[in-house]
Amino acid sequence: MNAIVLSGIWGVVMMFAGLFLKSSKQIQWTAILGIIALLVVSILDYQAHSVQAQTYFGMMTIDVYTSWFSILITACCAMYLFIFHKDIAAVGKNEAEYFALIFFVMCGVYLLASYSNLLILFLGIEILSIPQYILAGSDKENIKSNEASLKYFLMGAFSTGLLLMGMTLIYGATGSFDITSEKFVGQFAQLSSMSSLSFVGILLLLISFGFKVSAAPLHLWTPDVYDGSPTAFTPFMATIVKVSVFVAFIRLFHFSFGNVSGAWQIAIASMIVLTLIIGNVTAVYQQSLKRMMAYSSIAQAGFMLFSIFAVNSTLAYKGILLYSVVYSLASIGVFAVIIKMKDYTYDGFNGLAKKQPILAFTATVCLLSLVGIPLTGGFFAKYFVLSAVVEQGKYIWIVVFAVLMAAISAYYYFRVIRSMYFKTGDAEMHTEPTTWDKTFLIINAMIILLLGVLPSLVFG
Repeated sequence: MNAIVLSGIWGVVMMFAGLFLKSSKQIQWTAILGIIALLVVSILDYQAHSVQAQTYFGMMTIDVYTSWFSILITACCAMYLFIFHKDIAAVGKNEAEYFALIFFVMCGVYLLASYSNLLILFLGIEILSIPQYILAGSDKENIKSNEASLKYFLMGAFSTGLLLMGMTLIYGATGSFDITSEKFVGQFAQLSSMSSLSFVGILLLLISFGFKVSAAPLHLWTPDVYDGSPTAFTPFMATIVKVSVFVAFIRLFHFSFGNVSGAWQIAIASMIVLTLIIGNVTAVYQQSLKRMMAYSSIAQAGFMLFSIFAVNSTLAYKGILLYSVVYSLASIGVFAVIIKMKDYTYDGFNGLAKKQPILAFTATVCLLSLVGIPLTGGFFAKYFVLSAVVEQGKYIWIVVFAVLMAAISAYYYFRVIRSMYFKTGDAEMHTEPTTWDKTFLIINAMIILLLGVLPSLVFG
């Protein structure tokens, strides 16, 4: 609860910082101080709720899982700001407002992790989404950025309409927005007790969540938005925002709709198959690394959907925590290298290992993790989400299919590694990495490798 309040307050502080702080470094350090404060408050919240969950006004429930996820996602956001704070400031003249919007997004992240009422779910998604529309279009002189913002806004508004319609139908069937109320629980206690209104409501919520997490066939906005947005903001939208929606997704569909999973599991299975095929196969044909990473994020969403598919599995809850951290850190690490390059194509990375060996090494670790190679955190992330399905003894075929798709992903990830290490060229830098940049990129890579040996560190 304290993290929700502080993130909103610090967003306002950053807005005023733009008025009173004239130095860009002062604004950046104010943002870094804010994310450190958020991390400290999240840890204190975890200690306060580690024994007993607490419900606030029947709207939010803060428990140990919620508090622990808040710590993990705040730590990932801290790593993002440590690495990208200069790049964020370089996007335009309104740097303080950019940082303010990021803190407002974090407020939405905490709401999505703790809601126990559908109204808070709606508020959390809107607080999360609206700042992103602005960040996507923050490079006003770039027509691709303007297009990304408009496309994101229009598609986001459409998905919000579906979300509200689904909530309305569920309210009509249950008479309550409170997902812990007797009426709500009773409606979804078993398939036979579920009305047609509830079924359609669940379907609409599923479609809306599918849009937010870039699941096929609701992914069409993702490549253009991620590619058109300033590169400094793309990793934030593709990681921290996406995984927070997944936690909200699992909270609703496991805790509320888990007993009627027969009504929606087939739809999730179809989403997984389409998302893995479209994300991986399309990524193979991309020439721009930034656009390839956009399709890669779609493919990674396919794996994260396994945690939704495996209802009420402890491995699923562990898997989504580990996947959230590892995927976020790996993507942040890759984008941190991309943004330093002058040319975003594969040829632009030719010979990078000789010119910038630290950047090439950290990018390699992150790419290997995204593939799911052993001794990286990505291996155990995929292992846990896939094992959650295997544990239930059904739909083993979809796990085999996912492994085959992971093999395809190795092609486009290893293509980058081949360019950096085995092709000759003079990789041109857009900006030279500083000692600060290299230090945090190494720390980021070391964390990924550490989680490849001790994944239990993420489970709390």
